[in-house]
Amino acid sequence: MRLPAVLFVVSLAASPATAEELSGTLQKVKETKKITLGYQEASVPFSYLDDNQRPIGFALDICLKIVDAVKEDLGISDIAVDYLPVTSSNRIPLMVNGTIDLHCSATTNSADRQKQVTFTNTHFLSATRFAAKKSHNINSIDDLKGKAVTAVAGSVNLAQLIKVNAERKLGVNILPAKDQAEAFLLLETDRVQAYVLDDVQLAVAIARSKEPATYMISTETFSKPEPYGIMLRREDAPFKALADRATAELYRSPEIEVMYKRWLESPTPPNGINYNVPMSPALRNAFANPSSSFDPDVYADAK
Repeated sequence: MRLPAVLFVVSLAASPATAEELSGTLQKVKETKKITLGYQEASVPFSYLDDNQRPIGFALDICLKIVDAVKEDLGISDIAVDYLPVTSSNRIPLMVNGTIDLHCSATTNSADRQKQVTFTNTHFLSATRFAAKKSHNINSIDDLKGKAVTAVAGSVNLAQLIKVNAERKLGVNILPAKDQAEAFLLLETDRVQAYVLDDVQLAVAIARSKEPATYMISTETFSKPEPYGIMLRREDAPFKALADRATAELYRSPEIEVMYKRWLESPTPPNGINYNVPMSPALRNAFANPSSSFDPDVYADAK
């Protein structure tokens, strides 16, 4: 009778220790049986609302893979998934204060943001490029010499255009626009010959235009790659390790190719628009070698 009694005492002593192994987000999810995904309502095609006001998108699909990993890790299948709309200005505060557990959109992983939050493995690489009408035969940045070019006032894209213009002595006539809609209108009506912006946003604008086949996006870039990542809370190593493992497995699998094509190279809901953004060699390499680094050189120098 003594041995079973000893084992019973040992098991009682071990139970609290096992419970104490959980911390941060995983402990919160286990206690509440709920995980909250933050998303942005118009960050097409990464996170946005369909015609039933349901949040969908490439980044949200990735977040749901992380949720599946959480369920498996905790051994709980009935974890509820809550969706909370956030904005560019409140997404970081809502992550820091625990309101959201994952931010699923097109958020750039930067050194400055890493001071407040962290990110899991990169799911997209954006860069500043220009759009032009194919009929103008403008194929490189040097071809912009003496041309009228627009970018949104106050944007990083405008600063990059000004810098390259000065460095290469292109003599570009820079016409800042108040917003993206005005910038594309300038291009559409031939008041400028090129429009400088993040490449994926250019692709979305072109796909939504009256005549998408009229336009091209430059191969040459004004910037190094900017990594987008799913945002997490800082100093929560167990949850980050789980998210990194789940995304690495996804990105190294054939499933990521299917998922990417669904959102960036196929007709998408609700209007059947295809944004025609092929997977770049740099992103393909980032999927093969997952990294949560904010350093553009990690992606720019990839072979």
